[in-house]
Amino acid sequence: MSEPIVVAIDGPSGSGKSTVARAIAKDLGWSYLDTGSMYRAMTWYLQDLGIPLNSVAEVVAAAPGAEIRPSTDPLIPGVHVGDTDVSDPIRGAEVTSAVSAVSAIPEIRAQLVELQRSIASQARNGIVLEGRDIGSVVMPKAQLKLFITADPQARAQRRAAEIDAEVSQIQESIFQRDQADSTRATSPLEIAPDAILIDTTDMQLAEVIDHVMQLIGDIDG
Repeated sequence: MSEPIVVAIDGPSGSGKSTVARAIAKDLGWSYLDTGSMYRAMTWYLQDLGIPLNSVAEVVAAAPGAEIRPSTDPLIPGVHVGDTDVSDPIRGAEVTSAVSAVSAIPEIRAQLVELQRSIASQARNGIVLEGRDIGSVVMPKAQLKLFITADPQARAQRRAAEIDAEVSQIQESIFQRDQADSTRATSPLEIAPDAILIDTTDMQLAEVIDHVMQLIGDIDG
């Protein structure tokens, strides 16, 4: 049996990569993995335990106890920590404000990257992984690497519409997240040398999906 096709999609917050990744996986009947939800789930787990996140030693000691189980079904996205469905709480302000700091810890990234690779290896036909270091670190041999982005104003407007918030507040949050993700020492947000850049600022969702499907068709023969 041939190896499953791996599509690695990276990009900043609010770029639309999650929506595109889910749609592609759904249309193709492939697995889907939102790696960002795994870092959020780890953050929730540590907060739930009362671990002080500014103590790297305590975070590193507690992290191996986290049983993080992300869904790979694009029709039912979400993530559990043990038997607890944390799909909603990980999107709250408390987790959002802390996830960048937690995800910057090398030991956390190593633990979750290993899990991400294990999940990808079990995909039957193909898998779409999305995050911030998929093409550069997690799956460097992916058959297709994409970096989906958009200008900050467009990203802020999209995210604000999703969560019914003020664009100005979201824009500042996105700026801070971009800075944290792009400047961290371990696995920063960056474009893999062989990734295809897709700027969605002036594109409709259907256009982006069609474009990505064409690119997959090119590698799928």
